Amino acid sequence: MGEVVNLRRARKQRARIAAAKDSAAKRAKSGRARAEREATQRARRLAEKRLDAHRREVAGDHAE
Repeated sequence: MGEVVNLRRARKQRARIAAAKDSAAKRAKSGRARAEREATQRARRLAEKRLDAHRREVAGDHAE
């Protein structure tokens, strides 16, 4: 037989873990210096430009 688990405590523990993950992500995002944020943004835009440059143009309204 398995271990007896208090569902209320398990649910609260799961919520605490999820909140901790969210707050860690927010701290990492907002805790960076402005130059770091801008460098990341520039790199993301450059990657998008490179991807868009390799897209094929489709003649007409529908792709065949």
